[in-house]
Amino acid sequence: MRNLRCVQVSTIQNVPGIKATAWDVSNHSVVCLRDTDCLLCFERWVDDELHQVACWDAPQTPYHAVDLHFFGDTESACIIFDNGDLVVVREIPSNEERIEIVGSIDSGISAAAWSPDEELLIVTTKASTLIFLTRDFEDLVSVELTAGDLEVSDHVSVGWGKKETQFKGKKARALRDPTVPETIDDGRLAKDNEFHETTISWRGDGAYVAVNAVEDSTQRRVIRIYSREGVLDSVTEPVNGLIGPLSWRPAGNLLAAVQVYGEKHQVIFFERNGLRHGQFALRSLDGTRKGQDVCIRSLHWNVDSTVLAIGYDDRVQLWTMGNYHWYLKQELFEPTLKWHPEKPLAFALTPKLCHSIRRLQYTFDVGAGPIIPPFDYGVVVVIDGKTLKITPFRQANIPPPMALYEVNMEENANDVSVTLQSTEPERPMFKIHVLHPSKTAAYLLDLSTAQPPQAIEEGGLPDPANIFVNGTRHDSTRPLSLQRSSSGAGHSDFKLTENGFLLANGRVLTRGCTSYLVTPSHLIFTTSQHLLKFVHLVAKSEDLEVPPDTPESDERCRSIEGGAKLVTAMPSIFAVVLQMPRGNLETIYPRALVLAGIRNSIDEKKYKKAFLACRNQRVDMNILHDHQPDQFIANIGLFIDQVKKVEHIDLFLSSLREEDVSKTMYRETLRVDEREPTSTTGVLTAKVNRVCDAFLEALRSRKANVKNLITAQVCKNPPDLDAGLVEIVRLREKGSDQVDETVEHICFLADVNRLYDNALGLYDLQLTLLITQQSQRDPREYLPFLQNLQGQELSRRKFSIDDYLGRFKKAVGHLHELNAFEELKSYTARHSLYEDALSFYRYDEANYSSIMQLYTDHLKSTSRFKEAASAFHYLDDKPQASECYRLANQWQESLSIASTIPLPDDKLRSLAETLAQSALETKDFRAAAIIYLEYLHDVPSAAKYFCKGYLFTEAFRTITLSNQEHTDLLTSVFDIGLTENMASITELLADCKAQLAAQVPRIRELREKKKEDPLAFFEGDVNEGKDIPDDFVHKVYESHDYGHGGDGDFETEF
Repeated sequence: MRNLRCVQVSTIQNVPGIKATAWDVSNHSVVCLRDTDCLLCFERWVDDELHQVACWDAPQTPYHAVDLHFFGDTESACIIFDNGDLVVVREIPSNEERIEIVGSIDSGISAAAWSPDEELLIVTTKASTLIFLTRDFEDLVSVELTAGDLEVSDHVSVGWGKKETQFKGKKARALRDPTVPETIDDGRLAKDNEFHETTISWRGDGAYVAVNAVEDSTQRRVIRIYSREGVLDSVTEPVNGLIGPLSWRPAGNLLAAVQVYGEKHQVIFFERNGLRHGQFALRSLDGTRKGQDVCIRSLHWNVDSTVLAIGYDDRVQLWTMGNYHWYLKQELFEPTLKWHPEKPLAFALTPKLCHSIRRLQYTFDVGAGPIIPPFDYGVVVVIDGKTLKITPFRQANIPPPMALYEVNMEENANDVSVTLQSTEPERPMFKIHVLHPSKTAAYLLDLSTAQPPQAIEEGGLPDPANIFVNGTRHDSTRPLSLQRSSSGAGHSDFKLTENGFLLANGRVLTRGCTSYLVTPSHLIFTTSQHLLKFVHLVAKSEDLEVPPDTPESDERCRSIEGGAKLVTAMPSIFAVVLQMPRGNLETIYPRALVLAGIRNSIDEKKYKKAFLACRNQRVDMNILHDHQPDQFIANIGLFIDQVKKVEHIDLFLSSLREEDVSKTMYRETLRVDEREPTSTTGVLTAKVNRVCDAFLEALRSRKANVKNLITAQVCKNPPDLDAGLVEIVRLREKGSDQVDETVEHICFLADVNRLYDNALGLYDLQLTLLITQQSQRDPREYLPFLQNLQGQELSRRKFSIDDYLGRFKKAVGHLHELNAFEELKSYTARHSLYEDALSFYRYDEANYSSIMQLYTDHLKSTSRFKEAASAFHYLDDKPQASECYRLANQWQESLSIASTIPLPDDKLRSLAETLAQSALETKDFRAAAIIYLEYLHDVPSAAKYFCKGYLFTEAFRTITLSNQEHTDLLTSVFDIGLTENMASITELLADCKAQLAAQVPRIRELREKKKEDPLAFFEGDVNEGKDIPDDFVHKVYESHDYGHGGDGDFETEF
């Protein structure tokens, strides 16, 4: 799908007598050999002029320069003449002569070629000898070209094609094996175009060399293939009409040669073993020249094996291959071409009269139309000689070499461009400009009709400065692959250099780029890592964000087939067309383009278009809401009116979930300035219910299909199955014939077993039966149960259903309605429904007390002593209430109720002692001291426990209020308690001081080490400590012993 486009031309005029040209790869300049006034001049192209390097006398006899090769490392050139002379010209001589004849072959030289590594020179002499020479022109191998060489390759022939082996019966042609050729070539020479020249061509790696020469003894032209050591490896099979041109594809798989048969010519290919491997026919040059007058002089592959140059006696044609079809891309009227050894599409041309020389730089470029919606029809024009192959990919995705339209022209085309002719979206029209070698032409393509393009203009060649290609003015100083984005965010110039650098306003955006396109919102490019990437266009080129190589997690990056390149993009249909290396096409719909189109449709409130895009491209439909939530909620009615189809509305509702996909899944497909800060979860609270409620309101106002209402109910979170089933009940009550259909619909949306339970919970046995019929249950399982329910009284049926469904609280209510108190009591005890049962009998004192008695026993058995004590207190069972308060460590309530019974003194004293011990066990010293003081009248013990709880004021007051006999307690209890507590605090302070003395120096030492060598301190991580393990500080402290130094601890209570 790519055409060859000239991007740079340099010409030197009035330089007659050019005999040969060569490239100096060290500075990419051209050197040449000229014959001027009986002098041979070796000259270099510098600043659009030829500067003379050396001159010497030309031979007196007619001569021909067989080969000119320049060595960049030694700045010297080797010129080989057909008279046998090998001349070396040194541009900067040191101790050697500038011009030196390093050798001469008496018999003359018919062909010569240097190996790709410039270490070997192979020469064929006019005496049918093949000579291998070193870089220093030392003879390595000398081989005679004899008729015996033809027996090296044993090409098997079983006589196919001969008359005596052919079946000539009835319908013989129909029965003939199509794999068997009708005739077998014997290698006869061509009648025309045979000049008995010899051609040499090296394989790209320099391991083998091919020699195309005529074997005089057999009058057969044969291609011999030799190894680097001069050993004959193989010869080609006989081919009639084989002529001299030969070129070995640098990739190494094929040798190209030319065959003449009748008035036609074709390029044929050989494998290294000498067998044929395909061919393609050449087109006639023009209507005035006959086939025998056409003379093909040379074949030359470019360095990366993508272009084959075919040299005629007056022109050169450039051919490329794609999808096993050969395209004629250029026709230049200079017969001599010299490819650049390193740049694939750079070459030098000299005309037939040799009075000028041109340097040209080409590039592969797609002749594509505009890609700005709504005119992005994907119009691509492919040049194939006198045929234009035109395909609008938006209308017809036709693989090459076929096309939707083919335009036949009178002259071969060299360049083409497509511009927009009409700005009416209803009638898209494009103007196709064609550049021929001698004129220009234009065609009008109207895509609103099925008519092929029509010719509208024709004229002469314009001034190169006024040529426009794809809307960009032609400028010989820069590549025409330069495109300008037209996004609303701003303008950026993008350029792809020869070494794969993609530049944005001169800044390197990425490396390893192989092709790119610019749409109104994206820069799209492919990389050598087999990735397709999308960059959001922004106002400043510095803010362009290139996605990382993570196609598994980033929607802006996608894996593609190796070597695939961009052809065109169609943002309106979210499509990108790629061409694979072998020439076939692949149309893909990248997520970045799809999501950009969906967002644009949502912004324009074209919800049907956005919905269909999500459905066709399998995009999460939550984006329809999440991109513009408030706008969507406000326009749900518009969404329903546009989408219309019940199935489509159901599909959207069933796809809802709480996640905000615009902040999680598709966040990267937004421009940087449009992204919101990343949330921790990306979850919208109650989003699903909010959308479903809005849909229910809009659907009811439109009297929509009941299926949508059911879907909106069932898709809530959690699903409102009861509401959905109620919709079916209403439909059944109206006598609608859609009941079975809606039942099937709700069973599809939800688990039928859950629906069975919910239908039972509505106490509608007929609805339950309809639901059950959609399940996989055996009727023998559920029919007896439903029949049993049908025979019960209504309240008993409700009780049975609620008990079956585990809704025990509602079941108790039905028992209350049935006045089955005894059954209610046992049911309450079995399911621990005491509080619910009590609520039913709050005004029935007898039944209330009966259930309360059950409740107190339950509370006590489950160790809920405080609640049990309150219940016993309500039942006026004071002993049990006091005991439960004691078990609940409620000493005040327990002693208070025990005093009101009243208990005997000994039992009351025993209870007080028990409660005091419990308080001491829980370190409630104040409570224990009060019990000893007020109930046990033990002043010393009370004072002791006040001191133990640091309540020295209460202890002092208790002692002073007691009788005079307890005054000694100040010294025996108060002072001792004060001393013990002081010692405990002193010990605690000493322990803290010891720990600080041990830890502070170590902390200071660690800080010093961190300052001196942070790398070693963090074990190689100096990223501001962001990657330090969470337990780093703990591990540091664990390496030292920081004991507490005593029995005290930090949890001492004050």
